[in-house]
Amino acid sequence: MFDSVSFVAISSALDGLALRQRVIADNVANIQTPGFLAGRVSFEESLATAVADGSGAVSPSVGRSLDPTREDGNNVNLDTETLLNIETNLRYQLATQAIDGTFAKMRTAMRTN
Repeated sequence: MFDSVSFVAISSALDGLALRQRVIADNVANIQTPGFLAGRVSFEESLATAVADGSGAVSPSVGRSLDPTREDGNNVNLDTETLLNIETNLRYQLATQAIDGTFAKMRTAMRTN
């Protein structure tokens, strides 16, 4: 059960989303740091490919945003980071609910036997 493609994919997604939350927090913390470029986490495309290939396991990657910079060389946009954080939190909640559903089924199966 824990090595099924769906369980591994959800675990990989949770890892990627948790990393994205940390990167967003780092971006916001450095919003006034001259020359700081916002970080961006990507894993969704490689996760979709991994699921299609039957593995589901991926590692997220962190890159730098290519968005335009302000005069101080910083390109962190608080509006963008806020929206990305909300989206990431909603996706994380959805993934944890999927994991919880899996464990609920296991608990039910163990009680009936």
